[in-house]
Amino acid sequence: MQHIKIYHSHSLQAAPDQPEIIIEGPVSAEHLQGLTMHNKLDAFRRPKEQLEALIEIAQLPEGRIIIARDASTIVGYVTFHYPDEIERWSQGHMQDLIELGAIEVADDYRTVGLGKKMIRLAFAGDQMENVICFTTEYYWHWDLETSKLTVWEYRQMMEKLMKSVDMIWFATDDPEICSHPANCLMVRIGKLVPISSAEQFDRIRFQQRFMY
Repeated sequence: MQHIKIYHSHSLQAAPDQPEIIIEGPVSAEHLQGLTMHNKLDAFRRPKEQLEALIEIAQLPEGRIIIARDASTIVGYVTFHYPDEIERWSQGHMQDLIELGAIEVADDYRTVGLGKKMIRLAFAGDQMENVICFTTEYYWHWDLETSKLTVWEYRQMMEKLMKSVDMIWFATDDPEICSHPANCLMVRIGKLVPISSAEQFDRIRFQQRFMY
């Protein structure tokens, strides 16, 4: 299938004395190679290693990276790619099932809504209408210490963020998601996705069978 990637960008300046932030993407691997990661972008791995991971994703046919940068320093990013092979979401080998894999914003830049702006840019120009986009939210990935939010406040924040691009809560019997009530599956089915793909995704969401 064709993975449509339409580059968009815009700038943001929270106040006259604040730096201009560029939000852009999907960006190429070559563009990323000329940038550096903010030293506080370390939620998943060390900043240098995370940049290498972003470059690898950008090289994938389906991969897309959206970034927020202060000059040549990446201060936030969102990743989109096929689900990991070890997860149930890859079992159907669906070409039109894309995971919003990670979203991270450096601590000093969390007050201007960069997460929402990056996600909205990812869907600009109807470029994601031919795919099912999903994200799995696990409470153990959330920065509760820095945010000072409770698990439920953070869950509400993440739901609000995903709903900004019409991702909604979907039920599932996935054991990891069911392991804690704060975990959730959020999904957006593009308007050009065939019914057959939506039905296949339903079969992936629910795999438990009970006999009476």
